[in-house]
Amino acid sequence: MPTFLDKLTAKWNEGKFVCIGLDNSDFEFNRNIIDQTFDLVATYKPNSAFYEEKGAQGWEALKKTIDYIRQKDPTIPIILDAKRGDIGNTNEAYAKAVFDDLQADAVTIHPYLGKEAMEPFLQRTDKGIIVLVRTSNPCAGEFQDLRIDNKPLYQVIAEHVAKDWNTNGNCAVVVGATYPEELKKVREIVGDMPILVPGIGTQGGNLQAVLENGLNSKKQGLIISSSRGIIFAPNPREATLNLHQEIVSLLK
Repeated sequence: MPTFLDKLTAKWNEGKFVCIGLDNSDFEFNRNIIDQTFDLVATYKPNSAFYEEKGAQGWEALKKTIDYIRQKDPTIPIILDAKRGDIGNTNEAYAKAVFDDLQADAVTIHPYLGKEAMEPFLQRTDKGIIVLVRTSNPCAGEFQDLRIDNKPLYQVIAEHVAKDWNTNGNCAVVVGATYPEELKKVREIVGDMPILVPGIGTQGGNLQAVLENGLNSKKQGLIISSSRGIIFAPNPREATLNLHQEIVSLLK
């Protein structure tokens, strides 16, 4: 079975970098988005919060959305944007829910509790474990810029992920598109590791700056995510195609 990284690399080799955030718990809405865009994307990224707020109905919509992506194109990797992170036995339950029940290929996690607590995720060698490093929100620096040994915390986290957490080769990191200089520094730290980059579109991230600062040595390595800018666009396929074509043109 191909791993998350296998699937992702295959999409990069096809010249696909767009990740669509499916931030809506209406399955019919999601199905329409998937039907219009599945041939253009590298990944889909449902955000669990928009499904969890609807209770059991929302969880069922999330499962149906993931299943539908699998039916449409089983080669597309699916990231659950859940930002999980707790003590070890709680993470055991989270990992089972994300990977065994929902059958997602990857999940976003908080690093705050350290590697030992994250082992239930990290031990899933075929899955992608995407660690929050530098988030896209305006107040990200409140903690992420605090200095430890004369380095900002986000750089310390990136170093831990790259040098200690990634023993199974299944880690990736999150860096917001709204912080291109920080993205450049993180890329230097993590090498060719995948970087999930939210914040393109409505949050104002600059695509050219993201590519200039975030591509790896193979001119790949980025998961460029747009949610509201695509799914609520008058024509989601056109919005996706425009982003895809802009990336392709900037890569030349």
